[in-house]
Amino acid sequence: MAAIMDLHTRKIVGWSMRDHLRAELATSALLMAIQRQRPSAGLIQHSDRGVQYACGDYQAALTKAAIIPSMSRRANPLDNAPMESFFHTLKTELVHHRAYATRDEAKRDLFSYVEGFYNRQRLHSALDYRTPDQAERQAANVA
Repeated sequence: MAAIMDLHTRKIVGWSMRDHLRAELATSALLMAIQRQRPSAGLIQHSDRGVQYACGDYQAALTKAAIIPSMSRRANPLDNAPMESFFHTLKTELVHHRAYATRDEAKRDLFSYVEGFYNRQRLHSALDYRTPDQAERQAANVA
């Protein structure tokens, strides 16, 4: 799974699941995020140094959307702590409690978790115990 998070709201705005870690996985999540959020030019998109984020296709998608790439320092997962935290939470709250018979079953469960629970119901201490959707609505009202 690849995911794109809005760091201000902690909302997962794009995600993709495949049976590989090639560029298509990360690019698909990025394109979903771009389509949903329609970011302004100059947005900074931070990722780890995985080959799927450094490859030409992913970087070209960033450039086309006028998004500035930023990557973690080598061997420093704390640079990408919010995403590390999301994946830890996903594994703790969902994946480690399930056994999936098929990839489609896992994808449906991920969709329900991300779109139905994590973004809409899960409270975040970093957001003063609001959900990502609540934080996004509040930010939109301020802007």
